[in-house]
Amino acid sequence: MRFVDLTVPITSRRVPGLSDLFNSIMSAQIQYVDHKGTLPMATAVFGCKPEDLPNGLGWAHEVVTMTTHIGTHIDAPYHYGPMSQGKPSMTADQIPLDWCYADGVVLDVRHLLPRARIEIKDLEEALAKIPYVLKPYDVVLVRTGWDRYLGTPQYVSDYPGMTRDSTLWLVEHGVRVIGIDTLGFDRPFNVMAEEFKNTGNPEVIWESHYAGTTRPYLHIEKLANLGHLPPTGFKLCCFPIPVEGASAGWVRAVALLDS
Repeated sequence: MRFVDLTVPITSRRVPGLSDLFNSIMSAQIQYVDHKGTLPMATAVFGCKPEDLPNGLGWAHEVVTMTTHIGTHIDAPYHYGPMSQGKPSMTADQIPLDWCYADGVVLDVRHLLPRARIEIKDLEEALAKIPYVLKPYDVVLVRTGWDRYLGTPQYVSDYPGMTRDSTLWLVEHGVRVIGIDTLGFDRPFNVMAEEFKNTGNPEVIWESHYAGTTRPYLHIEKLANLGHLPPTGFKLCCFPIPVEGASAGWVRAVALLDS
């Protein structure tokens, strides 16, 4: 097997030019404690002297403070609303594991302009080019190419995003997990806010997320390296960390291909 890592790292690096709000979405607070820093703890735990320890040192560890939506992660239906299809929405620790290991399909929409809506016709055209017919439980990965802007303001403000109709179109084909290589699944917050300001239409607000209140589905945000995958013929493994009662879980998304 050949493994392709589709995950972006969890980092404390902040993006210059972004507000504190958006940097809090992008980065974690990581306190790095080195081997010297834990020496008092080590000697206290073992009741020993520093010279009793290898190299006279303790161990390294880190203290991380972040939301469940930092780094590559799966949004559970609870993120979209408390109810989905008339039932209590599932949380990250309730996600069926058989949804998270399945055949993968990459749909290439890199031709779309920045901030564009990814419509049903764009997905249909991408499928026709492969060609491929979707089947239930396929994991669909939408390739915008926007992971190349990771660490820049463009990554936050200019990416294309899914719509309510295109999301539900995939779900109606039996797809339960949809991934994308952008910061969010919908278009950028600033784009939706500007459109709402100009039109007064509330349906433009977070439309693909809120589609999950109609039909339960999962989406993976902040993927990377989709260009290293063939359109089909691989397995996608994306098991979430089961944070109890949480709206999302961090995930190490990995594609498995025959070598």
